Amino acid sequence: MGIEIKESAVSDEAFEEMKGFVSDYLAASVEAEEDGGRMRWYPWHSAEYRFNHTLNVVDLATEIADREGADVDVVRVAALFHDIAKLEAAQERHADEGARVAREYLDTRGDYPQSFVEQVTQSVRDHSYQGPLDDVSMETQCLIEADVLDKVGANGAVLMLLRMGYESRTHMDANEMVERVVERGHDAADRVQSDAAESIAHQRLKRVVWFREWLEEEVPGMDPV
Repeated sequence: MGIEIKESAVSDEAFEEMKGFVSDYLAASVEAEEDGGRMRWYPWHSAEYRFNHTLNVVDLATEIADREGADVDVVRVAALFHDIAKLEAAQERHADEGARVAREYLDTRGDYPQSFVEQVTQSVRDHSYQGPLDDVSMETQCLIEADVLDKVGANGAVLMLLRMGYESRTHMDANEMVERVVERGHDAADRVQSDAAESIAHQRLKRVVWFREWLEEEVPGMDPV
């Protein structure tokens, strides 16, 4: 008996079209706000940042799904749509609104099986779930873990250092700010459950700890955290 090879439900071309749609949707969300709202003075919440975060989550979620045996198509499409409503809906509503947009897109721009659409929209809807990961599907777990991990490591350190300028802090506070990323890394390591996500979390956490030690060693007068 031969091995059944599962055909991908989403072609590379279709996925690229989805990425273009998500990017345009986020940009339009900011343009619709009067004076740009909070997006003007929180650049890490801009459409550009949000789309970059989305692509990071797509890559992380796809890697985790591939290593853990989850449905990669469901995971990468759900990851692409997970924050599409982030800039236009309240935090507590953005997951539900994102699921709605994802459903409308998949129902009207392709001949996707309804079971696939349901899995994608459920993962988008549940990606902000704060309870035990055993309560959600493996595909949703991969998305939640990827979303958590994007703010850990080099990306998280850069965002925290950027925040220093908005809090009028000096470089002498850099190790304190990076320590926040270390704490977030420990929280992420406690939150994730799959072997793949745990491996990524610990690798990224180790790099941030090294960077904090480097700061303390090379910046005179900086007190160790």
